[in-house]
Amino acid sequence: MSGRSLCGLASRLAVAAVAIALAGCTTIDAARGGPGQRLDPWEKWNRKVFNFNEDVDRAVLKPVATTFTDVVPQPVRRSVGNFFSNFADAWSAINNMLQGKFEAGFEDVTRVGANTVFGLFGILDVASEMGLEHHYEDFGQTLGRYGVGAGAYVVLPILGPSSVRDAAAIPVDRLASPPAFFNGTRTQIGLTALQIVNTRAGLLGATRVIDDIALDKYTFVRDAYLQRRRSLVFDGDVPETPAPPADVAPDAAGVAAGNQAAPAAAAPASGPASAGSAPAR
Repeated sequence: MSGRSLCGLASRLAVAAVAIALAGCTTIDAARGGPGQRLDPWEKWNRKVFNFNEDVDRAVLKPVATTFTDVVPQPVRRSVGNFFSNFADAWSAINNMLQGKFEAGFEDVTRVGANTVFGLFGILDVASEMGLEHHYEDFGQTLGRYGVGAGAYVVLPILGPSSVRDAAAIPVDRLASPPAFFNGTRTQIGLTALQIVNTRAGLLGATRVIDDIALDKYTFVRDAYLQRRRSLVFDGDVPETPAPPADVAPDAAGVAAGNQAAPAAAAPASGPASAGSAPAR
């Protein structure tokens, strides 16, 4: 990645981050609707979108991903994943810095440098062999770190489970993905398709397990997503919420569920960065 590309990316991210943060806060406040609101107030609509996504997956994504797995050797698929992960590490470094987690941010910078220089632009993951772990952080987690609640749960067409906060952060996250550097070109379309197919191929085993064990797949995916995102925002150290008096129970319940931002005084101290990719506070 050239210096000019990095400078251009940084300037675009700075402008987009401010705009999305402000818009996201307003949207999330509106989505809460009041203390104690359920995390899934749009369940009826969400289930329709979820069923649509399931149909698209069965008809297109899963067959293509299965064929991709059968045809493309595993080392090649791993190299594709490493390439996209290298960009994710660069974006993670920025988000760790924004969250004040400088040690994790510098480790991510070191990972990107090692994999870019010695790993053929990220195709080989030499950084992991050097003992440098991933610290995946996205802009949704950064917003959560600064007290922006998850807001209502929402299922996005094709993209799947999200929340109002995380959906508002998606445009910023996309600016740091490889396709963003090839606006309006066949390369952009090809990279986007490759990223989707390779990601889906990596989830084939997980979706089979969910299909086998989940009585209600929608509820299973929703609850798993919300719990995972909340854990990621707190770096795995989710604070316990004490039992509140009866007259303030609805407010405390909203905070505990991640639908409302906790007061500033109750914000947790910075913990060790959690290794993982993208779910709710």
